[in-house]
Amino acid sequence: MTDVPPRGLQERLRDTRARLENDVDLWVATAGASGGVHLVPLSYLWDGTAFLVSTPRTSVTGRNLLADAQVRLGVGPTRDVVIVDGVAEPVDSADLGDKTCEAFAAKTGFDPRLETDAPYQYFRIRPRRVQAWREANELAGRTLMRDGAWLD
Repeated sequence: MTDVPPRGLQERLRDTRARLENDVDLWVATAGASGGVHLVPLSYLWDGTAFLVSTPRTSVTGRNLLADAQVRLGVGPTRDVVIVDGVAEPVDSADLGDKTCEAFAAKTGFDPRLETDAPYQYFRIRPRRVQAWREANELAGRTLMRDGAWLD
């Protein structure tokens, strides 16, 4: 436990939004009927309202997201974590447009459109709940978004 006092709502919102904007990687947790729970790291692009990730359609994560759109994301280290519960929708690169695909590639250093081994699928993940905390003293008030709406 740290002696640092817990952040207030506005500071926590500001820090969380900065993390979502500036980090590159997150953990993606999905579940499938036959495969159980699956956790993988993926790179992402945050546009201020949704996350964009990409993974092979045939990967466990891809299959899980296509079968059940519920997803949990973890961003940041364990002592400054942002947890996001969201809903994923598959999006084709043609529907995203070149500008978004190029922004994803620039941010992540990876362009799924160029992968030839397996077809990649983009997924747009819209957050429904966002929580953030650093230490146990921030567990109270950790919910920053509820039902898709920021609490500020």
